Order: sequence, then C-alpha cells, then structure tokens
Amino acid sequence: MTRFSSAHSPEQAQIDDSSANQSGMPTGRALPANLEAEAAFLGAVLIDNRVLEELPVTIRPEHFFEPLHGRIFDRILTLVDRQMVVTPVTLKPYFDGDEALKELGGTAYLAQLTADGQGLLAPRELAQQIYDLALLRELVTVGRELVEGALDTSDEVEPMKQIENAEASLYQVAEGAAGSKDADSFRGATNKALEMIETALNSGGHVSGKTTGLSSVNEKVGGLHDSDLIILAGRPGMGKTSLATNIAFNCADRLLRDQRDGIDKSVGAAVAFFSLEMSSDQLATRILAEQAGISSEALRMGKISKEDFQQLSYASQRLADLPLYIDDTPALTIGALRTRARRLKRRHDIGLIVVDYLQLLQGSGRAQDNRVNEISEISRGLKTLAKELEVPVIALSQLSRAVEQRDDKRPMLSDLRESGSIEQDADMVWFVYREDYYVASREPKIPQGDDDVKAHEAHAAWQADMERVFGLAELIVAKQRHGATGKVRMRFESKITRFSDLAEGDMPEGYE
Repeated sequence: MTRFSSAHSPEQAQIDDSSANQSGMPTGRALPANLEAEAAFLGAVLIDNRVLEELPVTIRPEHFFEPLHGRIFDRILTLVDRQMVVTPVTLKPYFDGDEALKELGGTAYLAQLTADGQGLLAPRELAQQIYDLALLRELVTVGRELVEGALDTSDEVEPMKQIENAEASLYQVAEGAAGSKDADSFRGATNKALEMIETALNSGGHVSGKTTGLSSVNEKVGGLHDSDLIILAGRPGMGKTSLATNIAFNCADRLLRDQRDGIDKSVGAAVAFFSLEMSSDQLATRILAEQAGISSEALRMGKISKEDFQQLSYASQRLADLPLYIDDTPALTIGALRTRARRLKRRHDIGLIVVDYLQLLQGSGRAQDNRVNEISEISRGLKTLAKELEVPVIALSQLSRAVEQRDDKRPMLSDLRESGSIEQDADMVWFVYREDYYVASREPKIPQGDDDVKAHEAHAAWQADMERVFGLAELIVAKQRHGATGKVRMRFESKITRFSDLAEGDMPEGYE
C-alpha cells in the first residue's frame, strides 16, 4: 500500500496556498512522497550495489522527493559508473560540507541508511514506489498548470492550444520524462551510436534504423533513423503513396514476423499511417492487392475469380495482426496530428509515422492566410514530432508544376512546393520518378494500314522506348544528412501498386 508522508520542508511538501485557492484545489495537501522508502532504498543500494542492475524502472536523482536523497543517489550513480564500490565510507568525502546533511547529524546519516538493511527485503518494490510517487507529483504539477492556464484570460484565449499542451505534458509523464530533457553526456550519446552500429551489423551491414523492406533503399540510406524527418515527394502519378504504403507495410510486417520468431531487437516497427487523402479501406485494399498479387482495380470492381478471392481471404487472415494503424481523419491540424501520434505511441509503441500528405495538413491559424508560413509551421511541427517521439516520420509532399516544363522531368530540391523550410527541416528528401509515366503520355497515333512509313517508324520508336523503361522507377535521394545523395533504381508493378528491388540483370540496356 502506498504511504504518504510530509517532507522536511513545508514549502516543498504543500501546494502553494495562493495557487490552490485560485485554481479551486484544496489547500494544505501534502504532495505524494515516502521518505522512509527513499531512505530504505538508498540503504539497500549502499549495502549491495548490484541492486541497481535489477530495477524494474529507471530511477533518476530527480525522482527522489527529498533533495538530499537525490544528491546521494546522483553521487552513487557517478561512482558506480566509474566501477567503484559505493559504501557510506566511500561516499563520506563528498558530503562532508553538505549543509542539509549536517541538520541530520552529518555523515553519520549515511551509515544510518544501512543500519537495519530493511531495504534489501524488497528493493525492486521500493524503486517502483519511488518512481510512481514521482509521476504522481508530476501529475499534480501538470494539473495545477492546466487549471491556472485555463483561468488566466489575460492573454489570447486558445483552448485547443492548451489541450494540445496538456496532452504533450501528460505524454511526457507517461513516458517518465516529465520536465525538461537533460542534455546527453558524451558517454550516453556514444552508447546510442554503438547500439545503432550493432543493429546495422546484425542486420547484415545495411540497416541501422527501421527497415524500408527494400534492400536497395536500405543500402543507400541505412534504413529509417529515429528522430529523422523524411520528405517523400513526387508529381501526381509517380507512386509516392504506393511507395509509402509499401514501406509502412514492410516495416510493420517485419516486426510481426520477428515477434513470432522470438527476435527481441527487430528492425521492424509498429506504424501509424495518417492518410488525409485516402480512406482506411482504400489503403487496406492496396495492401491486400499487393500481398495477394491481384490488381487493385479488379478488386474495386469485383472482377476477380473464386480462386482470387480465396487468395485474398488468406492474405487478409495472415495480416489480421499487422501492427499498422491507419488514421484517415480529414483536415487535421499539425497540433491534432501530434496529439494523435502521442496517443498511438503510448498505446501501441509505434516506431514509424507516415503522413500522406503534408500539404493537406493545416497549421494553427496564426499564419493569417500566408500559405508559405503555414507550410513552414507544419514542416517544423513534423520535425519536432520526430524528435519528441524519437521515431522516423515520413511526410509525403507534392511538387510544383515546374517539373513539367523541363525536358528532363527528374525532380530537384527547388521543385518542393510552397516553402524552402521543407528542405531545411528535412533530414532526408526523396523523390519518386518513373520515366515510363512520361513516355506513355507521349504515345503517338497508332498507325493504320494506309499510314505512311513515318507514322509506323514513330510508333515503333515509341514502343522501343516504352519497353526500355516500362516498370522501372527511381528513388532519388536528393538530401541526406547521414550520407551521400544519389539514385536507387527499383521495379514498380502498377497493377498491384508494388515497388520492389531490381533483380540481377534487370536493368535494361540504355537506361540511365
């Protein structure tokens, strides 16, 4: 049962009277804390430093209600990190001048912590309680700030903004990271880097982030890295939604397969797909068509055989547990999207977010009809979301019509529509380009028997050109913070909207 006790300082233990009265909260209530549990836990650690290796939660100095206990624990962590044995004796030199410790009898208090050894009976339970009470105190802080903000009408009244801020604060509490994020030490940063390198090594030397399911793309970019914003852009008809759907499916399917095989560290992830253009059933139809190998157009029109339907049913059953979550709410604001993403992260531990597409999102309304500023706000918001949730975010984007005016239709960074901030905020910019789309649009008149030789030659030349590029696609990596830019060539099957790796020798002669 949770015990509550007041702290040594009434100022720390009680909610401020003036704030409490203004917000309608009861005054004089002690914040949730258990100083005896904190002392017993510290005593257990000082008796046996190995207690730290078996904790159910990560305890940090700020989780202790008593500041002195927090300082003691901080010093313990520092010495353990140096591979020293920590006891009251080895701690004593660091607290000889500590004023708070003098009030409790000086450094003799350190020995008192280990006097009865009660903490060794249940160190894991004590750690859990310290952590839980710290979260409760953070909830009190969030609640108080929420009430005070709602009552304060001196500034602009923006209830939706306050709701979004409250959601963000609650997410931080739920993740155990309430308050400002501390700077990473270089040791911590290098440990993360080594983990990423180890993941790439174990995956065969290609993927250090989440997999795209396409070996050629993984080789080029190393997978999808946490905290990265990836812009996937292209003109209409290039297949950017198809590629995004393929990647989302591949990543979720890899996680599902690894979980079934008992693999702990998967390069797959649960995926949140925010579809502002297509409905969830349309996206599901695309995925089913790809997996069953049936034309999505035939599916929509019901032009399939019983054998096809059986194949479709089998694919549906196999994918029933796929950790792919589709949100097709239209006209989302960037704030609402971030709120929904946090909720999905908390409930389903999503590791990849896809947004289709960026220009259909709305800003906060502060841009005052300036679309460039609104797009800038949206791209910054997506990058902030990627960093906050520590997941890669793929945002699809339209390109300007300037592409169509050039002889070479391959997109460039300057073709990104409406805002240079998209390029600035993105960690990677990918363009989808299919030459067969443009060659098909140039088909000359089909020659008849009485047409002249030139008409027959023109159509024959077009057919040869179409055969050269048919079913081929390029992913142009135009920007990459982590590596080199360049092109990745892939196969695209338009009937089932599937991108795949090119097999050896699949590249036709003359294709550039």
